[in-house]
Amino acid sequence: MRLTTKGRFAVTAMIDVALQGSAGPVNLGSISRRQRISLSHLEQLFARLRRHDLVESTRGPGGGYSLSRRPTEITVAHIIKAIDGDGQEKTSPRHPPLPGAVNRHATDELWASVSQRALEFLDTVTLQSLVDEQIARGVEVERERSVRRDPLPTTRVKPAPINAPNSVFALGAMLAKRS
Repeated sequence: MRLTTKGRFAVTAMIDVALQGSAGPVNLGSISRRQRISLSHLEQLFARLRRHDLVESTRGPGGGYSLSRRPTEITVAHIIKAIDGDGQEKTSPRHPPLPGAVNRHATDELWASVSQRALEFLDTVTLQSLVDEQIARGVEVERERSVRRDPLPTTRVKPAPINAPNSVFALGAMLAKRS
């Protein structure tokens, strides 16, 4: 298992969706602004999260992403696996060992064991527990989101006609009439 920046960004974004999602779908632009993660990265991450059924999307005005399951049912391991794969790296070497090289089989087994233990631990950390930690730390939750805007007026009001010259020549002609 590898813990990458993409995985860290995905966990951060999922916490944001869980925190802000009570008012409806959360758009990626607002996550990008709050978490300072580029919008293009978020688009890639959420495509993977959606394919792994961790989020669902809503199109149109007021659209965005929401959790597809309760935050108590989503673990950090689910998110990491969706972004970085299943974490099962090959333990066989890419190249044949050089003559006289130390057998790396023992260290490969050690790192595979460490990865497995890390994955088991991350499988016990739920998204809800991370949200609860953020709330305990005083993270602000946006409660009001304007989904519907006031409609534009349907009747046009004609402006009052302006009785002024529109060029220097018209001004001269108007002044000549008055004298």
